[in-house]
Amino acid sequence: MEELTLDLDTPQGPEDGTEPAAEGSEPKVAALEEGYIVDYITGKAIKETPKEKTRQRIARALVHEYGIDPHDMARDFSLTVSEEGATRKRTKKADIAIFESGMPHAAANLQRVVICKPEPKRGKSVIKIREPEQAEKDLAELDELMGNDDRPNCVDGMWTDGVDFFFRKKILGDFGAHFQDRSDWQVAEGTIGSRTVASHQRLRRAEPERLKIAFRRCHNYIHGNEGMPKDAAFWQFLYLLFAKTYDERVSRGTGQGRFRIGFQEMFDDKGRTAISERVKSLFEEVKREYSNVFKPTDEITLSDRALAFIVSELAPYDLGGTDVDAKGIAYQELVGTNLRGDRGQYFTPRGAVNLMVEMLDPQADETVFDPTCGTGGFLQATLNHLHHSWQKQDGTYGFPDDEEQRGRYREKLKEYAEKHLFGSDFDPFLVRATTMNIMTLAETTGNVFHMDSLAFPRGHLPGVAPAAEKIPLGETVDILLTNPPFGADIPISDESVLGSFREGIAKSWGRNKVTGEVEESLTSRPSSMAPEQLFIQRAIEWVKPGGRIGIVLPNGILSNPGPTDEAIRRYILRNCWVLASVELPVETFIVDANVNILTTLLFLKRKTKREIQNFDLKTEKPYPVFMAVAEKVGFDRRGNELYKREPNGDIIVETTVDNERVTIRGKEVTRSIKRSKPVVDNDLPVIAEKYREFRAKYPTPGADLRQSAEAGA
Repeated sequence: MEELTLDLDTPQGPEDGTEPAAEGSEPKVAALEEGYIVDYITGKAIKETPKEKTRQRIARALVHEYGIDPHDMARDFSLTVSEEGATRKRTKKADIAIFESGMPHAAANLQRVVICKPEPKRGKSVIKIREPEQAEKDLAELDELMGNDDRPNCVDGMWTDGVDFFFRKKILGDFGAHFQDRSDWQVAEGTIGSRTVASHQRLRRAEPERLKIAFRRCHNYIHGNEGMPKDAAFWQFLYLLFAKTYDERVSRGTGQGRFRIGFQEMFDDKGRTAISERVKSLFEEVKREYSNVFKPTDEITLSDRALAFIVSELAPYDLGGTDVDAKGIAYQELVGTNLRGDRGQYFTPRGAVNLMVEMLDPQADETVFDPTCGTGGFLQATLNHLHHSWQKQDGTYGFPDDEEQRGRYREKLKEYAEKHLFGSDFDPFLVRATTMNIMTLAETTGNVFHMDSLAFPRGHLPGVAPAAEKIPLGETVDILLTNPPFGADIPISDESVLGSFREGIAKSWGRNKVTGEVEESLTSRPSSMAPEQLFIQRAIEWVKPGGRIGIVLPNGILSNPGPTDEAIRRYILRNCWVLASVELPVETFIVDANVNILTTLLFLKRKTKREIQNFDLKTEKPYPVFMAVAEKVGFDRRGNELYKREPNGDIIVETTVDNERVTIRGKEVTRSIKRSKPVVDNDLPVIAEKYREFRAKYPTPGADLRQSAEAGA
């Protein structure tokens, strides 16, 4: 495959109309002063302002979504504009100017302009999304930059503040130019970009930040413009997202998709009605196809205007061809802000989830289960991990998938999700949301059960029976990943549940007055226990011998001197090999879950009966345990990103390469974009790498049941 290289650390087309700088030179930025960032267009250090944050997001999207070569962009490009009704001229600047591919940066070659404004302050309220008629002044500014017949090639414009996005098309006629509202831009022809042709229209792979914005805009439109409560708005959005995913699957290669929108359809009543009829008909088909997810009473209750808006946001994206991680990040953020429960549910931060999955390293033939799956973070990360492992096997990790890979990986993810990926939760809304998440990621509803995992295999909820068949205790689960609900304020006191744990953890513990050893009280037993204590025993019981466990625990269980916590630690050591322990800083959960708690990630491997006997007989040989303390997780307590710094306080910058696989004039090439960016101060990826090095030196303790038929059970 042919390879080309761009270097974004050199000036890419200055404002004086000269050619872009030569490729291949060394980066100009080595460190950044406080308050500066590396410009995505020029590679130079620039001051970070609210407006600049918007411009940088848009510049990245222009490359990765619209296929525009960064060499063909310029920032703050000066243009001469005419006063209306007067002959006097004045100068205005386009925040981003886009020129004909490979041509000098001159007004005669200008094709598109972008106006960027600072994102409005949100506070705690939802910002109402404006219609074009409510933004006449802003659109007049955009039309002015696009010009009249003096700039005939400049036909596309965009105005955005990161919340509102307006697109304009200039139409030249006999009496000058007029401007039409559009729902989007067309993808650039013959330039770079991670995009695909999926059906009747050119769809584009979503850039992660832009997909999050699109999801958020959809939700805000329903909540802010339709007057729906946040939870109702959330479910309406999920119905449409599910319909979009389904439509991509059933129409792939046919050109007959229904979740689509014409460039002007959303701007008149007739067009909006046509969109509504298509999508509502599609949703009725979805309900029939997935009767296990949807009830007959589920319906899209949005106005035609709102429905058209959401379709315009989602329709351009090829969700099937978009990276699993990008979809998962956008989905998790939206779900997490709308379905936080009051039963101790602390949705696990993405960094911790990824670390746990990386360290346990699920394989394509291993069954993974999360008994408290919440919004499905561990399940999503497992699919993403497998996707990346297949790319590494193919030697294409770091590159967008080609068409053949997309189809092959899509089928492999679907097969894995149907056979080996399981989740359950007590909250029916979370079960439903996670099921929809799996559909978005793997084009199947997967196996997400509504049940109480502590009461399993008993219980009255509908997920108990299928779970008992597919994932019985101790028989099929290879890897269990979970962040159980925490807290003494949500105790488990139901004896029908506690009774299952009386032979293990659910006992009264005290200390022998003579020896000081922890021992069971024979005269009493606890009437309640914290859920995280019981989930330790349940997690161990659920995996088969040799199975691996990753569990998030409050630090007290592993460090408190009390007899109950010591007894729990002894239970763990008797029944499991301790693989690793990673302590997290308080920032981890403050930002993502608004919970001020110190936690540890504990990694275990269940012992066989013979190995438990060795422990009881004190014949177990000592073994090394990996231990780490994460001090930084990439952000501070307020959610601000943290960067590594030089001794003088300057931010350290590294050179990275973004790879794009694209077709240029009928020929597939790999294009590498080299650019500088600040180094995030995050210990978690380093810990994952150090754990791999540790395991290369010290094999996992206990019998290797994957390679030996001897189970010892």
